[in-house]
Amino acid sequence: MLSKKLQDIQNQAQKEINEATTLEALYQVKVRFLGKQGELTLIMKDMGGLSKEERPAFGKLVNEVKQAVTTLHDEKESQLARVEMDKKLSEEELDLTLPGPYLPNGSEHLIAKVMNEIVDILARVGFSVRTGPLIETDFYNFTALNIPADHPSRDMQDTFYIDGEHVLRTHTSPIQIRTMQTEKPPIRILAPGGVFRHDYDASHSPHFHQIEALLVDKNVSMADLKGTISYFIREFFGKNIKTRFRPSFFPFTEPSAEVDCSCPLCQGKGCKMCKHTGWIEIGGSGLVHPNVFKAAGLDPEEWQGFAFGFGIERMAIIKYGVSDIRLFMENDTRFLEQFK
Repeated sequence: MLSKKLQDIQNQAQKEINEATTLEALYQVKVRFLGKQGELTLIMKDMGGLSKEERPAFGKLVNEVKQAVTTLHDEKESQLARVEMDKKLSEEELDLTLPGPYLPNGSEHLIAKVMNEIVDILARVGFSVRTGPLIETDFYNFTALNIPADHPSRDMQDTFYIDGEHVLRTHTSPIQIRTMQTEKPPIRILAPGGVFRHDYDASHSPHFHQIEALLVDKNVSMADLKGTISYFIREFFGKNIKTRFRPSFFPFTEPSAEVDCSCPLCQGKGCKMCKHTGWIEIGGSGLVHPNVFKAAGLDPEEWQGFAFGFGIERMAIIKYGVSDIRLFMENDTRFLEQFK
């Protein structure tokens, strides 16, 4: 009885497969006979009424029928697929001489462009990149950099505190400490990346980018620092740009100096960008403070070094004449396309 029923299922499946004229119709036939709730699956439940001696033979017969139906389905599927492809090709025309659709090209963000340019310039004189975490401990962000507990930069007005021990880093200087702790001098590194401070207006952002340089070796002097920065300024802004250094104070360097360059936009003649002075402040610099060496585990009697840093947004604003720092974060393609 079950064998007759199984034969009827096979004959009906064969009939419906042969009559299918589309892939969709063929798929419905497959679901009806071969699916999880298909007739060949359901008939297996009738095996419970067979004797133990009959079950193996019936199971084998079901598998043979299932294989026969599957083979027939696959052959029909290939046939219908060819038919549908031929129909599609005959109905659709493709003119290979027509131009393709316009797909707008993306462009490198100006911040990434400037950062990569700075890295490329300083890589020519031996500097290589190091990175570090955005969330730093108080030790790496302040203490190891000789920043005392009462320093204004620790104030909540300037720093984003995660908890009593962790902050969003306010500069990339912690990377310098981590590098001196893990690598043996001589060291010549760049530390680029995002930093965070509690400030927001046309010229300041709570999230901006810095790149700092650190050189540690023996017999390092201010002359080495000034020569390296002057070389970088000429390569970045142009051969005719001049550099000057003004005495300043930073807890992590001694002596310290602010770095200015003659205005690249007006060539030192005076304009809105340089506030008609002919000079623009671009960053800070100095020789590494002995206390910083001690915090990093280096002997300041044996090693000397210099460090300097620039704001990436500021460098981009100066070089490309961007009027508002907020333009960097608006993702306006009209703005970004100007710097391809």
